[in-house]
Amino acid sequence: MPRTTSERAALAHRHDPLLTVAQAGDYLGTGERFVRRLIAQRRITYVKLGKYVRLQRSTLDDFIESGRVASEG
Repeated sequence: MPRTTSERAALAHRHDPLLTVAQAGDYLGTGERFVRRLIAQRRITYVKLGKYVRLQRSTLDDFIESGRVASEG
């Protein structure tokens, strides 16, 4: 059964978990300090839930993709 665009977006959003800063650092293979610097410099978008900062995995994937350098081969 085909889904509407909004239904597909909602389904994709459910499969895009929110990560803590520590989890984001692990996912990127860096430390928390690097992730916090990205947030402070507004180089990466984040979600503020009260006093807690969370990052969507898709945001981290986009950040990784933006830093990809093509080979000259």
